[in-house]
Amino acid sequence: MSFFSGLFTNKAKIGVLLVTLLLVFYMVVAFQRGWTLLTADELSAKALGAAYLVLPIVGAWALIRELQFGAKTEKMAHILADEGGLPVDNLPRTPGGRIIREAADAEFPKYQAEVEAQPASWRAWFRLSCAYDAAGDRKRARSAMRRAGSLYK
Repeated sequence: MSFFSGLFTNKAKIGVLLVTLLLVFYMVVAFQRGWTLLTADELSAKALGAAYLVLPIVGAWALIRELQFGAKTEKMAHILADEGGLPVDNLPRTPGGRIIREAADAEFPKYQAEVEAQPASWRAWFRLSCAYDAAGDRKRARSAMRRAGSLYK
């Protein structure tokens, strides 16, 4: 399963593609400006040019890391979906479509207990990440998903 499968039918993937293209454009322009300054005669321009070259390098590293994270997450989600192991999304929602926090908090201990019982299971960590996300804790959801990804290897 590749990133490009279902690209034009998935709004999230279209958004990722657009942001990626904008970031790549920014990195190319920053690299070009940095190179121009680096080849200038003044020492201060060379120093600025060297600093400018760091930005696209760091940006490319971050972009590649995030795309790999997304691809691995998608792959794990497909495996769990095929196994029937994804958490069922039956939590009550507000009229605006947001999950009611108290309902998500009530479901959370089930997934936390699963991780405590099976700390080496990427599937348990994936489901815990979904529970964190439903409860609105994006930072812990991302951390749990990174843990699932490291165990998936």
